[in-house]
Parts: sequence; C-alpha cells; structure tokens
Amino acid sequence: MNRRNFIKRSATITGGLALSGFGSTLLSGSDNLPFKISLAEWSLHRALHSKKIDNLDFISLTKTEFGLDAVEYVNSFFFDKAQDQKYLNEMKNRADDHDVKSLLIMCDNEGNLGDPDENKRNQAVENHYKWAEAAKFLGCHSIRVNARSEGSWDNQIELAADGLRRLTEFGDTIGINTIVENHGGLSSNGKWLSAVMDKVDHPRVGTLPDFGNFRIEGDEWYDRYQGMKELMPYAKAVSAKSHEFDEKGNETGSDFYRIMDIVLDADYNGYVGIEYEGSVHSEMEGIRFTNELLKKIRDSIS
Repeated sequence: MNRRNFIKRSATITGGLALSGFGSTLLSGSDNLPFKISLAEWSLHRALHSKKIDNLDFISLTKTEFGLDAVEYVNSFFFDKAQDQKYLNEMKNRADDHDVKSLLIMCDNEGNLGDPDENKRNQAVENHYKWAEAAKFLGCHSIRVNARSEGSWDNQIELAADGLRRLTEFGDTIGINTIVENHGGLSSNGKWLSAVMDKVDHPRVGTLPDFGNFRIEGDEWYDRYQGMKELMPYAKAVSAKSHEFDEKGNETGSDFYRIMDIVLDADYNGYVGIEYEGSVHSEMEGIRFTNELLKKIRDSIS
C-alpha cells in the first residue's frame, strides 16, 4: 500500500470516530489550532522512580503545573494495575475531575512483538491485550508498542508485521489503535519502520514519530529529519523529545522548527507530546522549556 492510500484509509477510521465525538477530541488538535500540546509521563520518570510523585499525581500535575489538557501514560508506572478496575476508575475520575484527556498508553516490558520464537511472539501479542483494554476504558485512542525483532532486514519486517497485525486486529475489535515508536534497533530506521507499516496494511496501525529516538545502536544514528519525513505519513501521535536548551530557548539537539514543518506538512494536526529526557535541567524546567518552545512555534504559524 502506498502512503497516500494509507492516509486515506486511516482517515476513514478517524472520520468515523469524529462522528461520535471521539476522534475530534483525541486524534485532532481541534480549536482551530495547528496542533495541541500534551505531556508524556516519561518526562517525569526520575520523580516517579524516586517516588516523589506517583502515577495518579501525574494527571493533576499536568493541568495544575503546566496548564496542559492531555496526557500520555507509561505502563511501567502502573504496571500491575492494567486489570485493577478500582485503580483504573481512580485514574479516569482524576482525569475527568481535571478535564484532562487520556490519549494513549506507552507499553514496554511485555515481550517483543517481532520475536523470532513464535511462542514468545504469540505471548507478547497477548500480553498487550490488557493494555489495549485499559486504554479503551480510560478513553485513549491508542497504545504505543515496540517493534523489536532479530534477524535480517526482511525477516525482521515479516516478524514485526506479523505480531503487529495480530495485535492491531485485536485492538480494532475495541476501537483502539496500535502505534509504533521509533525506539531503537531497526525501528529507529525510518525506511524500515515504514516498510513494516505497509506490510501490516491496516487502518488501525500507525507510528508515533519521536523527534530524538533515531539511534539504531551504539553510535549508529539515522537522520532524524529524514526519519520524521518517512514516519509522519503514518503518524497517529507525535513525541517532541527534548534534552537541553540554549539561551534562546531552542533545543540544542533537534531543530524543532524544521521538525514541526515536517509534522505539519504531513497534514497532522493532533497532539504533540512533550517528552523531556534531559539531565541539565530539572524535569519541571525541561517540561516548561519544551512547552514554551512548542507554543512559540505554534504562535508563529497560527
């Protein structure tokens, strides 16, 4: 399937959701803005790991500290709660109380969807079912997964596509997208991950292009601007990865203006998620710097 047709098929799903009011609030930026800004929970991973805050605090902090109205969860911060209905109810209630939208759950540590061992690949697919169901309950549009595999270029495409398609088909039964982040290995190669998307060939599968996650392994990097161009036609979410900022407020590792041109040229107008991962600034500062930069870019084109 070529990319133009992929976009058309995905638009069919999004259009159907919009009729029910679901797609227009989550996948779309709405409010006539070129894009809206959300917060990825990983931005606060140090505070979460050190127990200074917990997963439930993240929801309220997003609104009260940063003035943002949408969140992207990370499953590792409530890993044993995927099927805990009482806990999920509390998450949903807190989000509703603060008028915060739940966009997606980033899922890790559930096995490799492209594992060469068929039994392990099957188990990885099934391990994600509970997160798709939790995402549905919370009102998310997607789960973010990893397309890890082993073997030759072509073999990894076949294996990753197999696991992804089966998980995507499950998600489709409950109205949840399955989206893949460039997250190391060949998934950080835009050409490879695009080929996986075409192989899966399903309107519910897509990408979550991350500005900075183009390290394949070691010192081998894929060009981030080329990668963004290749992944954006399939994007159902976008991650604004940031590390350090200069005195003018620009991110020093990625040209945010250039990347956001690529994002908007792909006719994407959904949420762009702040994902601060630096160490020079505090997490709170890094989130604020990223937010201010994205707002400055948005204001320049609104």
